[in-house]
Amino acid sequence: MRRIFPVLALAALSIFGALHTPAKAQQKPLRVVATVSMLADTVRAVGGSRVEVASLLGEGVDPHTYRPTRADIARLSSADLVIANGLHLEAQLDETLKALARSKPVLFAAEKIPQSELLADEDYKDRKDPHVWMDPKLWSIVVEAVRDTLIERDPAGRAAYQAGAAAYLAELSRLADYSRKILNTVPKEARVLITAHDAFGYFGRAYGFDVEGIQGLSTESEAGLKRIEELVTLLVSRKVRAVFVESSVPERNVRALVEGARARGHQVVVGGELYSDALGAPGTYEGTLIGMLDHNVTTISRALGGDTPLRGLNGKLKAGT
Repeated sequence: MRRIFPVLALAALSIFGALHTPAKAQQKPLRVVATVSMLADTVRAVGGSRVEVASLLGEGVDPHTYRPTRADIARLSSADLVIANGLHLEAQLDETLKALARSKPVLFAAEKIPQSELLADEDYKDRKDPHVWMDPKLWSIVVEAVRDTLIERDPAGRAAYQAGAAAYLAELSRLADYSRKILNTVPKEARVLITAHDAFGYFGRAYGFDVEGIQGLSTESEAGLKRIEELVTLLVSRKVRAVFVESSVPERNVRALVEGARARGHQVVVGGELYSDALGAPGTYEGTLIGMLDHNVTTISRALGGDTPLRGLNGKLKAGT
């Protein structure tokens, strides 16, 4: 009996110690700064609770012309990982990002897409169109690049990142199928998309639309009178019924198209506001990439005569979007 007590006591002490030993501290989330909101939303979807994500550029901010502040530089420098679109989208940030990449992990996500899949920039022959998020299937390559980079930085989260990416890729595939279905209901002669700047090239290629922008791929390019006249002639000759403004680009040039067509006896309406270089307001459905693209394709289809669900793919759009 004398030998049993010490054994029992030792066991009790072991149990007591296990109950009171501090648990291993949970790993802090990976701090990620994404340049644009489309990327920030993607990182959140893939990374879940293992990442803490901030978007450098917010709602309605034009990435083509945005110049970084000292506070931006500090945020980028303190991040564990920086994710940019690349392809010269963040034109004024290019040098900063390249310098940062010498000492910190920086992913230029869109540059992981094969060159053969990218559209050319007609204004700059040595550049590619950076607006790759307009095609959900193309954006899937970006999702995979984000997944692989997060795994590289945080190997312990491999299973979580793989699961997050798989779920998000399934959402993008479902969105692509929906987009094709409703855009195919737009009469073929009406499949002309005219917007403030040329951000919808990948959309046009994916869904069979002729796309024209008043300005070029960058909003820094000027919209001359000649270009306005060319597009007015196109509106009249093809009997285009609607043109579109963009959330991150002033609408004055689009209004000039409407007035120019009216002067020639052709009525054109503004078919709605599209999201081009930034998501909608944070906390809204349109503030996610899925919601942004759902809004765009639903708005375009409805304005150009397609058969379109009232509230879009997931029933979350505002009525009349």
